[in-house]
Amino acid sequence: MNEIVKEWVRKAEGDYATARRELTVTDCPNYDAVCFHAQQCVEKLFKAMIIFAGGLPPKTHDLTQLASLCLNGSWSVEDLHFLTRAAVDYRYPGEQADIEEAAEAMKICERLHDDLLEQLKNE
Repeated sequence: MNEIVKEWVRKAEGDYATARRELTVTDCPNYDAVCFHAQQCVEKLFKAMIIFAGGLPPKTHDLTQLASLCLNGSWSVEDLHFLTRAAVDYRYPGEQADIEEAAEAMKICERLHDDLLEQLKNE
């Protein structure tokens, strides 16, 4: 794994840790942030995979588009849409994530995080 890929993974791990930590907060939790950082973690891991395979990731936050550029993996399109929507919709006034949506975002993120890291280690 080259240094650029490692940096993408480090940044993804920072988002992963932030999302997990914020989900456990009991005093004024920010569930919007859980959704945002869960999506960011997966986005950065997909971009790491694309770079690792010799590609150049597009400047997009759409996880479905990024996943389509990765050769290995069978990710649920519904999960990818959920994370993409959750990261965008909850960043602006008018919508707010609740604990159930944040927990679902984290569950999807954990599954994809583990799968993508495993692929990066085995390639």
